[in-house]
Amino acid sequence: MSGPTLTFFCIIICASWTEKQAVASPPNVIIMLMDDMGWGDLGVLGQPSRETPNLDAMAAQGMLLPNFYTANPLCSPSRAALLTGRLPVRNGFYTTNGHARNAYTPQEIVGGISQDEILLPQMLKKKGYVSKIVGKWHLGHRAQYLPLKNGFDEWFGAPNCHFGPYNNSGRPNIPVYNNSEMVGRYYEEFKIDRKMGESNLTQIYLEEGLDFIYRQSVAQQPFFLYWAADATHAPVYASRRFLGKSQRGRYGDAVMELDYSVGQILSQLRTLGIENSTFVFFTSDNGAALTSGANESGSNGPFLCGKETTYEGGMREPAIAWWPGHITAGTVNFQLSSIMDLYTTSLSLAGISPVDDRALDGLDLTPVFLNSSHTLQNRPIFYYRGNELMAVRLGQYKAHYWTWTNSWEEFKKGVNFCPGQEIPGVTTHEQKEHTLQPLIFHLGRDPGEKFPISEGHSR
Repeated sequence: MSGPTLTFFCIIICASWTEKQAVASPPNVIIMLMDDMGWGDLGVLGQPSRETPNLDAMAAQGMLLPNFYTANPLCSPSRAALLTGRLPVRNGFYTTNGHARNAYTPQEIVGGISQDEILLPQMLKKKGYVSKIVGKWHLGHRAQYLPLKNGFDEWFGAPNCHFGPYNNSGRPNIPVYNNSEMVGRYYEEFKIDRKMGESNLTQIYLEEGLDFIYRQSVAQQPFFLYWAADATHAPVYASRRFLGKSQRGRYGDAVMELDYSVGQILSQLRTLGIENSTFVFFTSDNGAALTSGANESGSNGPFLCGKETTYEGGMREPAIAWWPGHITAGTVNFQLSSIMDLYTTSLSLAGISPVDDRALDGLDLTPVFLNSSHTLQNRPIFYYRGNELMAVRLGQYKAHYWTWTNSWEEFKKGVNFCPGQEIPGVTTHEQKEHTLQPLIFHLGRDPGEKFPISEGHSR
């Protein structure tokens, strides 16, 4: 088996479930979460290069969710939210420094996901699931925080991003694990050519995912695969087969390889005859990182700014649900939905009741998937940066209570979270409070958040 992977992209595979009753045998679940992939990176969402044929076909065969959000505009907190079904301010995976600068880098921070949290693979064990993570973990790098201590049975990947190369004992290169054994390090045993942008990591991750699916299918064992490739996180990489193939530079090459990987995974489901018993969901952990420059940044489509901000470009993500025989092909549903819904929905599909000793922030989206015209209650979307509630969306309206891109100090050094998108009074470089009179936008008419609705204006 051969092929690559897709960044902060989330595939959830669930089987043998009907609208009226839970399954007799538990469903398979695969979550593929892409890393820093933007809403506008898919052809089906308007990318003019049209270099994602497999994802576009997935949307044509399934359901597109244009109003899908992450729980935080940064990798680690959003991943914690996905696996716990809870906002970072509930699961504790956030920082408070710099009034909501929510960075988390396990290389420097010794903490990790709280042992009090119950992660999705731990819940799925109740129905006999075998769980594997392929790719980036990013919820703590010390032994007690790694995936095999948090419900996963198998792991191939790394605890952090592929930053580097580093060359000293004080800051070694990021390790790569096969289960609990370190099998090498990025830039050493697992090569990444920073100059050329070449690496076979996506290929390796794809093969790991395909092998796991095959083994569990043959064993007729329910499984959960969390496939978290990171090729579109700077420094961006692709294998030699895809380098130079995109109209969009190195970032586009990485997207093409990830798109190919999606096609390989869906093809394998068909080959194994489990496509009709498999629910697949694709998404990203946060918006494209526009600070990475033209050759390594994705597209957030019509939305303002990108990663690390609570404007639409930082938190609205590409999202596709695919489940032949259950989801009506070629449908679009505008339900306001969140990455935390994947936790609740997976439990529902598996016939598992959530624990009742804590608040969950995700909704069960199965009624939406099984009835394309159905929408749930008009739930809010919360935009947090660190522990600060920056904005809220309800229906078509979004209210900003705080605005902030990045500091003047960073900006003057050339770091810009919103290049080419500066809007006076909106993309502020100081932490500006609007709690007494929020900045309100109608996202249907103004998805780019350019025109605040003035007080007294007819809405």
